Amino acid sequence: MKAYTVDLKKEYSFLQGGSLQCIAMEQPWDDVRDWKRPALVIVPGGGYSMCSKREAEPIATEFLTRGFQTFVLTYLCAPQGVKYPEQLLELSAAVDYVKKHADEWSVNPEEVFVVGFSAGGHLTGNLAIEYASVSEKAGAALDCKPTAVGLCYPVISQKHGHQGSYTNLLQGYTEEEKAELLQTLNLNEAVSETTPPAFIWATATDGVVPADNALRYAMALDNKGVSYELHIYPDGGHGLSTGSLEINHPSDALVRVRAWMEDCAAFFRRYIKEKV
Repeated sequence: MKAYTVDLKKEYSFLQGGSLQCIAMEQPWDDVRDWKRPALVIVPGGGYSMCSKREAEPIATEFLTRGFQTFVLTYLCAPQGVKYPEQLLELSAAVDYVKKHADEWSVNPEEVFVVGFSAGGHLTGNLAIEYASVSEKAGAALDCKPTAVGLCYPVISQKHGHQGSYTNLLQGYTEEEKAELLQTLNLNEAVSETTPPAFIWATATDGVVPADNALRYAMALDNKGVSYELHIYPDGGHGLSTGSLEINHPSDALVRVRAWMEDCAAFFRRYIKEKV
């Protein structure tokens, strides 16, 4: 295994910050062969006010064992004085970095997936919606379209989601500017036929980000003919991450929720050439 952290600001001058923790398997064969794996960029949540550690390395560990080279994004948030689209640019740069360094990490550049949690799910969905316009926003060419995405108890709409996430994301904008930006940042209203496929899950009893968000995004994909898989588990609070006892209070709901990781990996494998 090899691991190190990339300072994205040093690699991409248009960024204000951001880092990418790379955790990957090394070539396991003694003989020389073209060994490739899919990549997964992990986007923690935290209401655009912080990046949750519970939704970072624990997720990487799980997906590394499922055949993915893993990359954890730490992005700047409201307390650092940033606002939209900085977080989107940092995630876009992370995907672009993985693709441009695919050989170094034994990654197939056509198989770069992104999974995000809560506000990180919103950021991931934002990339799925806006990947084609990111280069214009950045003033630099970026290859940042994800093959497919995973949205875990995601914030999707300001009308139905976590108000604090939007307050943090859009700090500094006028009300008129916010209304215009929300035409895209209410993600379910901006889905198109070219939006990447998505695996989506939430819990029906989430008291922070209602499952209505996941449902609305799934229906938007359905209306545009985009492939998706949706799971609404009947029980469980917000921020369950892997669903493991190591990072959650004991709950019967965790037994069901833990299935999301293998289901998500199986959904991504539909778009993978290698057997992982």
